[in-house]
Amino acid sequence: MTERTMTDSRPRLLLLEDDPKLGPLMRQVLDEVYAVTLIADGGAGVAAALDGDFEVMIVDRRLPGLDGIGVIEALRRQRVTTPMLILTALGTIQDKVRGLDAGANDYLVKPFEFDELFARLRAIRRVFTGEGPFVRVGLWEFYPESRTVYSPYDGRIILTERENELLRLFAENPQRTYSREQILREVFGTSDQPGTVDTYVHYVRRKTDVDLITTVRGQGYRLGAM
Repeated sequence: MTERTMTDSRPRLLLLEDDPKLGPLMRQVLDEVYAVTLIADGGAGVAAALDGDFEVMIVDRRLPGLDGIGVIEALRRQRVTTPMLILTALGTIQDKVRGLDAGANDYLVKPFEFDELFARLRAIRRVFTGEGPFVRVGLWEFYPESRTVYSPYDGRIILTERENELLRLFAENPQRTYSREQILREVFGTSDQPGTVDTYVHYVRRKTDVDLITTVRGQGYRLGAM
């Protein structure tokens, strides 16, 4: 797997949660994907959101100082467009409507599963960034329209045009194995050599993961199954 570099490329997440047990637990779990800032006060959360460059926010409904609805309303008035998810024990339809009308992008009721929380965060970030439809490869998400791969470890990775077309070919036919000659015809020019395919497979693996593209001995390459 790729290792995190000294410059943290994980998307920044602002977590506003005052529960002394749940807050640190959420930070620990979310830290696998996001660079998390945990704040337990609504007013301080607004100040942090206005001062920082966050890509997504989780806002507890019941916060001291300023409740979650007030936090979201205050930030939307300041034209903060960061996608926000409300996390709360208040689960009636009226509670959900109130939160969404305040400007939240989604609403998750406690108790919750972390898998669902991660999925909802991915969903509201996709809408916000306009990445378009994606193909899931193991824990990775590939967005061919924006030449983007989202890593479960390092966040957003940009592919070159040829890298993108190579991965798109495999993603559109995940069960098919392509020979080097077939890949040359589909992705590269007639003047390129079969070794060009190996080079670009190496490029994609170096940027992402060695298992994202699988080598089928004596036949060629196919989409990985991680």
